[in-house]
Amino acid sequence: MTIRVASYNMRKAIGLDRLRKPDRVLSVLNELDADIIALQEADRRLGERASAIPRDMIEAESPYRAVPIENRPNSIGWHGNAILVRKDHEIIHGEPLFLPMLEPRGAVLADLRVRGEPVRVVGMHLDLSGLYRARQAKMLVDHLGERTTQLPSILMGDLNDWMVNSKALKEFQRHHQCAACGPSFPTRRPLGTLDRIFVSDHFKVEESGVHSSQTAKRASDHLPVWAKVARSA
Repeated sequence: MTIRVASYNMRKAIGLDRLRKPDRVLSVLNELDADIIALQEADRRLGERASAIPRDMIEAESPYRAVPIENRPNSIGWHGNAILVRKDHEIIHGEPLFLPMLEPRGAVLADLRVRGEPVRVVGMHLDLSGLYRARQAKMLVDHLGERTTQLPSILMGDLNDWMVNSKALKEFQRHHQCAACGPSFPTRRPLGTLDRIFVSDHFKVEESGVHSSQTAKRASDHLPVWAKVARSA
């Protein structure tokens, strides 16, 4: 089984022109052609924290649907984190994950069945503080190890980590390998490898990279990252 996954900080659908254009972000998501996409900054921060892309638009104009995380009718995520999955894949379970935090941050977890195979996905947006990032990474990795049912796992998101050998990265790489996607921030001149994809030993990374279409270069201050992974023998 081969899965194409992606992670995208969509900046609440506000592009480099400072205009909020949900249809533009949706075009980027369609370009990615992934089985599973982890989104960061998917919800607006104010008011009812509605999704920056209406749920109805996602379902009508893309092959994706959002994993149910909360009961808020106009939100698709938790603290801006959301997971989209192709409509022909089965959603078994979704839940928010509470992280130690200095600022409003969070993570979301989904158990899915992709082409008949179970997979556990975590989407995350970590703290700006290195100390809290390391704590959050440890908590996420420990949480996966403590769950009653163990599944092949993929962790994706914006780590806010400019360092190549940070404590947070070391925590994730205790039990997961990091796909070599490349720099994705800022969009105009990518220098920072802030957006990461990690996979458990159940998977082998076949390909990975940064999606840098003309639309993606205008839609957010981050470029999406992607990886094609296959189940190991």
